[in-house]
Amino acid sequence: MRRSPDEESNGELTVTPPKEWAAGVPAVTHALEYSLDQTSPRRTALTLLTMNQVDGIDCPGCAWPDPAPGHRHKNEYCENGAKHINDEATTKRVTPDFFRRHTIADLNERSDEWLNEQGRLTEPMVKRPGAEHYEPISWRNALGLLADELNALDSPDEAAFYTSGRVSNEAAFVLQLFARAFGTNNLPDCSNMCHESSGFALHETLGIGKGTVTLLDLEHSDLVFLVGQNPGTNHPRQLSALERTKLNGGRIIAVNPLPEAGLRRFKNPQKPRGVVGRGVQIADRLLQIRLGGDLALFRALNRLLLEAEAAAPGAVLDRDFIDANTVGFEEFSEHARSTDWTQVLADTGLTREEIEAVRDEVLTADRVIVCWAMGLTQHRHAVPTIREIVNFLMLRGNLGKPGAGACPVRGHSNVQGDRTMGVWEQMPDGFLDALQEEFGFDPPRHHGLDSVNAIRAMHEGKVKLFVGVAGNFVRAAPDSDFTEAAIRQCRLTAQISTKLNRSHVVCGDTALILPTLGRTEHDVQSTGEQFVTVENSMSVVHTSRGRLEPSSRVLLSEVAILSRLARQTLGSRHDIPWETFEADYGTVRDRISRVVPGFHDFNARVARPGGIPLPNPVNEGVFPTPVGKAVFTSNTGDAPRAPQGHLVLQTLRSHDQWNTVPYTSNDRYRGIHGSRQVVMVNPEDLTELGLAERDEVDVVSVWPDGVERRAAGYQVVSYPTPRGCAAAYYPETNVLVPLDHVDPISNEPASKSIIVRLEPTR
Repeated sequence: MRRSPDEESNGELTVTPPKEWAAGVPAVTHALEYSLDQTSPRRTALTLLTMNQVDGIDCPGCAWPDPAPGHRHKNEYCENGAKHINDEATTKRVTPDFFRRHTIADLNERSDEWLNEQGRLTEPMVKRPGAEHYEPISWRNALGLLADELNALDSPDEAAFYTSGRVSNEAAFVLQLFARAFGTNNLPDCSNMCHESSGFALHETLGIGKGTVTLLDLEHSDLVFLVGQNPGTNHPRQLSALERTKLNGGRIIAVNPLPEAGLRRFKNPQKPRGVVGRGVQIADRLLQIRLGGDLALFRALNRLLLEAEAAAPGAVLDRDFIDANTVGFEEFSEHARSTDWTQVLADTGLTREEIEAVRDEVLTADRVIVCWAMGLTQHRHAVPTIREIVNFLMLRGNLGKPGAGACPVRGHSNVQGDRTMGVWEQMPDGFLDALQEEFGFDPPRHHGLDSVNAIRAMHEGKVKLFVGVAGNFVRAAPDSDFTEAAIRQCRLTAQISTKLNRSHVVCGDTALILPTLGRTEHDVQSTGEQFVTVENSMSVVHTSRGRLEPSSRVLLSEVAILSRLARQTLGSRHDIPWETFEADYGTVRDRISRVVPGFHDFNARVARPGGIPLPNPVNEGVFPTPVGKAVFTSNTGDAPRAPQGHLVLQTLRSHDQWNTVPYTSNDRYRGIHGSRQVVMVNPEDLTELGLAERDEVDVVSVWPDGVERRAAGYQVVSYPTPRGCAAAYYPETNVLVPLDHVDPISNEPASKSIIVRLEPTR
């Protein structure tokens, strides 16, 4: 068993009451403490004062948008953003001597926190077949080895190219161009595991796989729903926007199984009332819903709105919007009226009075926004749930007008930009046609592998070579034991990374570590200093410029690594100027401007303060679906039900964590300190299960394939979850999520609805 952070730090679990508010002075203190532990005061000041500023460093953490130029605070960052940027800016280094001292087997016993804490990678490293250690290798030999292995494959589809949202638009475009020039659409990415369900649902109903709102829309909405998201931890700057919503007279309804601190009250540390006052109440109403009950909730709301319209014709629904812009309303309304209240109340755990009170709030709001995150997308019925939310928005015309719309909140810096740049295994023919016209080769047209299917293909020996660009695929993926066995089946794995993580030590027969520049660092190529671009969660593309000296003299940028690899692999097979791309990222943007819609005059426009708001056809009254209108849908899907003696478990992130990387073993807002090996359970369920606070259990997931998946050595903690529901931290509990436990439409893992039993260990 791997050593936990507790064992490495000799920590012990302590539990205090959950916090009633988020941010404030403690957030500033914790951010500075972590930052100064990683790097110097000078470097900390340089990163923080340029973070999210015009011509500064874009936060490498979440994708929350920045206020317009002239409206940004000089400290335009949150606690977790400050931690993340200085985690990258750390002065700690992983050198070849480190790898001489540690075998791969030893590193695999270490916790994720410990691996990350070792610092920045500094030189290319290789693990030879059968070797116990990584050893240094030159860039030329490393990329030559990888190119030779790629060219030795029997088919380009025996390779998979993965990326996370940390990469820039330029690197993402070069990656997908190389993969398709090589001959494959195997481009799994982190969106497959977080917001794929949003994309599928929105494409089907609205014709565009992105949200429809801007930051100003959010601030001036009458009513905002926060569904299945915890902004206080996962995108804390959203709380500043919600504070403005409240100050402008808007109301907020939180729909979430856990009563998170950030959903209750926010003390903005940038304002006096956030330092010495009580701050601002965020949620006017909290619906503490059972896991997976969101579809039933919105079906019930839609039925109530239809009934209100029947009682007062013309006073509730926006018939002008529905008649002019949608199809499928009659079929939807007939289905909605059949919604069974007994089923709704069982699925949601709410009372009818609670749901009717929400209906009343909707009826008094002219402009409504629904925000959601992975609490919605990681269920087996995620796509139907999001389609039902679109139905809800369309009934009262809450699309295409200021202060209203659909708002999927992305949790990773440029995950939305990756997709825009073509990192998707199912890019439409229009994009591939533009790629062909621009570069003179015919891209493969068959769909490639997403993350789940890539894991299965590696396990079956059909994918033999895996390239990861940023991220930590091994820990982000579901079914950890199966995923690790699949990765180890590969002939070669290569990771383009800034810091050490699990994906370097769970690897193929041959493995490469290719260290890259971070977003915080100067990127100087033969034509001079470069900048990169990113797209935020509300479809604004803007620049990011590093400010620090590189962590090592031999580091290469992601664009440089990918361009050199493409040149060594493809040779003269295609007339693509890889060397020019490496030398001048502006030439990459020139090509993007001719391939990707909305990016015309890219270089000139992105240089303007504030960047480029990408066009959103929905806000122009255009719905690019096959029928040319928005589509009402009829949705079904049962909320997960646990048999007697079992619970429904959701995996979630602690406050002191960024994606798969825990910074400490604490979860300050939830009052859990010193350990991540905890499972949070309703106190009445604990009594019914015959368990007491701090009892040690194994968490065992129940799945029809008969395979036992076990997370061992957990302590139970009494916590205000809905009855029958529980929560535990990922990535540790990804081991419990079967590979086939997915939304059948999007193929996104359903990590928020796992049936488990708790087995006492003594």
